[in-house]
Amino acid sequence: MRNQPGRIHSQRNKRKFIIVCDALLPALMGIFIFGCNKPPVPVITDYGSDVSDPLQVRAIEILREGLVDAEPLIRVHAIEAVVAARQERLMPTVQRLLTDQSMPVRFAAALAVGDMKYTIARISASRALRDPDHNVVVAASYAMGRLGDTEYYEVVRKALSSSDQTVRANAAFLLGRIGDPKSIELLKQVQQDRASADKVRFQALEARAELGDAAVLKKLWAMVFGYSEDRMIGVRAMGALGSAKAREILITKLDDDLLEVRLAAAEQLGKLGDRSGEPEVLDVFEKNLTADLDKRALERINVLTAMAIGRICTPELTKYLPGLMKDESKSVRIAAAKAVLLCRAG
Repeated sequence: MRNQPGRIHSQRNKRKFIIVCDALLPALMGIFIFGCNKPPVPVITDYGSDVSDPLQVRAIEILREGLVDAEPLIRVHAIEAVVAARQERLMPTVQRLLTDQSMPVRFAAALAVGDMKYTIARISASRALRDPDHNVVVAASYAMGRLGDTEYYEVVRKALSSSDQTVRANAAFLLGRIGDPKSIELLKQVQQDRASADKVRFQALEARAELGDAAVLKKLWAMVFGYSEDRMIGVRAMGALGSAKAREILITKLDDDLLEVRLAAAEQLGKLGDRSGEPEVLDVFEKNLTADLDKRALERINVLTAMAIGRICTPELTKYLPGLMKDESKSVRIAAAKAVLLCRAG
């Protein structure tokens, strides 16, 4: 049935964050990472003169709490949300996470320093170049490049030939972020290399899409209409490609039989400035599509729903964000908080 959300389980670990810890975000699948003791949550007393909306204040609080949560995965979610919502006020806390006990958290923090071009953290990022985990070294090299020391991008390029498949996948992911079309040929080579694991090939494909390589369209078309576990990756990559044809294909995925795919397509279209996925997101609430879901599936759908709302931002959808910000799931609350901040910024 069209309105029965399917479970998307990939045996090949393909999402962006899988490149860090070999599993999908729990919104889509489970993840295994190491924890650490929970530090105290700081009391927030001043958000600056630019923040007076109580909903926005609460959204910032949720991200701040997430950054110091006991669960590494929640810290990663919060870091990603800080970057997506451009919350530089929270970057001092992110900077401190460059020395976190969890490798995925350190990776995400280094990536955030680069994405935000947070020059204050230059020294901390340079220290991360000596991290015992090469995944973090590659992320720190990306950060240094984004901060102006572009010679460090060579570390990322060389990592494509690593014997460690996770390092390879991370390198492919970061080359897409760097944005140099000259990397397309390198990505083609690693994608065609028989020694590359599936997660490397898929990440290289998505990176090529992010670099605007129209040659990936045929492969992505096959993915979005193929096996269920491939569709989410294909939809994301179509959004990264962003061409007129990619947008047309995304619109067709608003009628996919899997709710997860419909919501992902709505989000990607929203990022491209197309709000045609709004009815599919509204259906989650108006048709009560989550009524029969178990706790894990409900969390996954609520995260995807919040992510889509944050890119579409119509009043008909944003009215549901306060409720999602009160969800029992920390991941849902962070996704909703990010959506609030994205919509306020837009």
